[in-house]
Amino acid sequence: MPENKRKILILVEGARTDTVLMERLLAIYDIDAQYEIVSYCTNIYTLYSEMFGQNDPSVMDLLPLLKAREPVPEKKSIFDATYTDILLIFDLDPQAPDFSPEKIQQMAEYFVESTNMGKLYLNYPMVESFYHMSSIPDDRYNDYVATLDELREGIYKIRVNRENRNHDYRKFAVNLEECNVVIQQNISKAQRIIHEETDLEYIPEQAHILKAQLDLLSEEHKVAVLSTCPFFIPDYNPALIY
Repeated sequence: MPENKRKILILVEGARTDTVLMERLLAIYDIDAQYEIVSYCTNIYTLYSEMFGQNDPSVMDLLPLLKAREPVPEKKSIFDATYTDILLIFDLDPQAPDFSPEKIQQMAEYFVESTNMGKLYLNYPMVESFYHMSSIPDDRYNDYVATLDELREGIYKIRVNRENRNHDYRKFAVNLEECNVVIQQNISKAQRIIHEETDLEYIPEQAHILKAQLDLLSEEHKVAVLSTCPFFIPDYNPALIY
């Protein structure tokens, strides 16, 4: 591997939808890096418990923690490698029994640098938000919200399947042009959420987006539908989407 070639570890929450989406984005944008996608297979609040609960995260390394909990012996060597970047792709999941605004804020403020401890990208309310568009572009996307009630009832994913342009994730945003539009709409919506409308080359900080979403959740029991997991693309190279 050339010394200047990046090697990325991508930790995702789910074993299927998250992995498929990240692999699609990496392929469409032809990211010039080696990468490993690892499914954590549980929510971010479990990661909080394991890394922050009784520990000082500043003296911990994420990779040994992941290696220790990897159930497949043959995969443990993944966490012995050296990575130039670590990305954490998780859902807000405000309906989860162990959800806590304080926990998720602490994690958003800690995981801010991919080349150091790792960078966290949160999806609101979950990864399916990437597909929650009736068209590309979708003129109504800024108005889409997910209520706490529909999340607790487990019907948000059904709603996305119903309202998705193709009713089939495999046919949604399958090329560079469409992915660019989806990412740009999410960046624009993120700016609106934090009341900082500027230009598309400004990507709001995850902690700022989170604070605004938690305020909305507290006041109105809903979150604005938003997919930030593809923000790693312009973070990697802004020229890819502009």
